[in-house]
Amino acid sequence: MQTKPLVAEFLGTFTLVFIGAGAGALAGSTGAGLVGVALAHGIALTVIVYAWGAISGAHVNPAVSLSLALVGRIPWSRAAYFIVVQLLGAAVAGYLLLWLLGPSGNLGMTLPGTGVTAIQAVVIEAVLTFFLVTAVFGSAVAERNGNAAGLAIGLVLAMDILMGGSLTGASMNPARTFGPALAMGNFDMIWVYVVGPVLGGGLAAWIYDRVIIKGPEPRRRRR
Repeated sequence: MQTKPLVAEFLGTFTLVFIGAGAGALAGSTGAGLVGVALAHGIALTVIVYAWGAISGAHVNPAVSLSLALVGRIPWSRAAYFIVVQLLGAAVAGYLLLWLLGPSGNLGMTLPGTGVTAIQAVVIEAVLTFFLVTAVFGSAVAERNGNAAGLAIGLVLAMDILMGGSLTGASMNPARTFGPALAMGNFDMIWVYVVGPVLGGGLAAWIYDRVIIKGPEPRRRRR
């Protein structure tokens, strides 16, 4: 395994968690609210895709790496290496935020909102991740959006957070949840943010790869 892709995944995930969780932690004090948090995540991911995409693919998300491995787009060994460095990047970002901000805003931890059950949270995270991974396959894997791929993926992340942020925190990313949770020493409901994204991402990858990309070509009408 080459070092450059691992460094890219570490730095990319660090960026996403530092900016995203940091915005979440400060949302209450700055008045940025959910819109500000969504924009912070979306802009960060867009920048990450353009900065690191050519080096590692800019997965910065264990659910994305697992989804790509599931349909044979990357080897399982590569996915495993990526997940390790993604979690490391998230952990470093979480502890740096704790040092800089203290426990302000619970460091932007993702937790189910009031009245949202664990099963509901899993379904919400699965659906939101389905949209995100569909964008990854449509824009980056199938190469259908050209230079706009990063923008498309970042906008989907922002869109998902605008809808699901108040319900589950709209993580869609086990690493995004792991970093602040580790720094805060609070792993309550963390399984929700593993099961939901993995299920949603896996389903999106299978449908897009097997049905959309590799499916039968539409028949041409005879003139």
